[in-house]
This record gives sequence, C-alpha cells and structure tokens, in this order.
Amino acid sequence: MNPDREMVDAVLADAPGAFERLVRAHQDLCWHIIYRIVRHPEDTRDLCQEAFLRVHQHLRQYRYESKLKSWIGRVAYTVALRHMERLRLPIAEPAGNDEVDLLDAVDDGFDLEAAWADEERHRYLHTAIDALPPLQRTLLTLYHLDELPIPEIAQITGLAAGTIKSHLFRTRARLRETLEGVAV
Repeated sequence: MNPDREMVDAVLADAPGAFERLVRAHQDLCWHIIYRIVRHPEDTRDLCQEAFLRVHQHLRQYRYESKLKSWIGRVAYTVALRHMERLRLPIAEPAGNDEVDLLDAVDDGFDLEAAWADEERHRYLHTAIDALPPLQRTLLTLYHLDELPIPEIAQITGLAAGTIKSHLFRTRARLRETLEGVAV
C-alpha cells in the first residue's frame, strides 16, 4: 500500500498517534516554507500550527493526485501567503522582461554552494538569500535546499513551472551578481 494512503487512512480513522506521526513527517517542510516567507519565528510557529490544523480539518479532501508532502506544502504556503496579505506585505519583486529561453535556464552551471563553500562565504551567501523577497527566498529554498523538483514546487505554490523557473533564474543571477562582487 502507498505510504501516503496508509498515513492518511490512519489519521482519518483516528488511530492513536497517527496525526502526530503525520506532523513529525512534514513539520520541517512546513517550517521551511512558512519561515522563508514570513521571517519571524513566533509567527512561523503559530502559522505552522494553523497549517496543520487546516490539514487535519481538510484531510478528507486530499485526493492522492500529488504526494501528501506536496499537498501539505501547499496548505503551508497558502497559510503563509494569507498572513502576508493580512499584513499587506509584498511577497515578490515585480517581474522583469525575461527572454523566453531564460525560463529553461534554471541550472545555468553556477553552483552557489560549491562556489561559496568556506565558512565566511557560506555566511555571506545565506545573508544574501535572507535579503531576497519572500517568494524568491522560498522558491530558492525549496529547489536548492529541500531539493524539490519544479513540478512539486508548482503543486505547492500553485505557480506555473515557467514562472518558477523564471524566478529561480532571476534570483540566481541576482545572487551571483551580489556574490561575485565580494572579495573574501
């Protein structure tokens, strides 16, 4: 049987400890998504709880059309976006006029982590990432740190794959520009 189906069935059957296992299995992803958008640990904690409450309330609506992880990630992403909307905070920079062929250039051969492997450069890289707008920071984290494929990120965010690729390309170019100007 599918592990996602087993977990969902156990939660829906109110099996002892089933929901806690679901939360433990997906809490890191939920935290990453929400924290990268809202940037406030206390708000992130509250919003993660809200996200898992929504997961529990709406779990019967999960249709196994995507991974459970993606579905839960989508709930977390939506909760974080609503929080930002309530605060009237922007989540992305205005889109530029990228060439269409740039949409497929997510992997442009520039390895950010390898290029900045030593301690000081690593800290500078993460400071530069933290300075990104919430959407770009979240997409970069999901793609490079959580190593999620573009289609799964699309399921989580509800953004088109081309839009995600465009954001990733522009974000990587911005980071490259920032980091190439650093003498360490």
